[in-house]
Amino acid sequence: MKVMKIEDFLEVPVMGILRGIELDNIEGLVEALSQTPLKCIEITMNTPGAATLIKELKFLVKGKMSVGAGTVLSLDEFDLAINAGAEFIVSPVLVKEVVTACVDQGIPVFPGAFSPQEIYDAYQAGASMVKVFPCKTLGPGYIKEIRGPFPDIPLLACGGVNADNVGEFFDNGATGVAFDGSIFQNDLMNRGEFDEIVRKVKAIVAPVLPR
Repeated sequence: MKVMKIEDFLEVPVMGILRGIELDNIEGLVEALSQTPLKCIEITMNTPGAATLIKELKFLVKGKMSVGAGTVLSLDEFDLAINAGAEFIVSPVLVKEVVTACVDQGIPVFPGAFSPQEIYDAYQAGASMVKVFPCKTLGPGYIKEIRGPFPDIPLLACGGVNADNVGEFFDNGATGVAFDGSIFQNDLMNRGEFDEIVRKVKAIVAPVLPR
């Protein structure tokens, strides 16, 4: 079983989230993403046919990107995702049995949390990195506040991350960031406007790359 290495993710610590994508758009999206520095992407398990989509995405990226599963809320979804080839697991909340399964199998896991207590609990449960969600509510400044009591907990900022504020999230202490529908708009893909997605992805990843 191939899993994502956290060290590799930290080289370009940006995660793309695909929700509601259609199978017919996977090939075009992979071609588009090959023109960008993005190296990590997840498909949410509440997307119809998620397991099939993960398998297809894994086949098409040919090891050049890490492919994971998001919105994993049960052990059944965990098993479905891993059997489809997911290399890491993401959840919007802490599901302890899912985190435990990931830890036991050496799979990177990003459980979601928001309050200081939730963030602490997620990390204590075994999170590789805690997904702070939704960051759109309080913005980059919230990451800075969390860094006060928790300087060593790896934090993945998710929600409201865009090209204009991605640098600010990192300046305030984010370890990584995640973005979703604001970039991967289904209407753009349905119209075949993948060049616009390339532009948007490059804009959000560029401030993160080493200089």
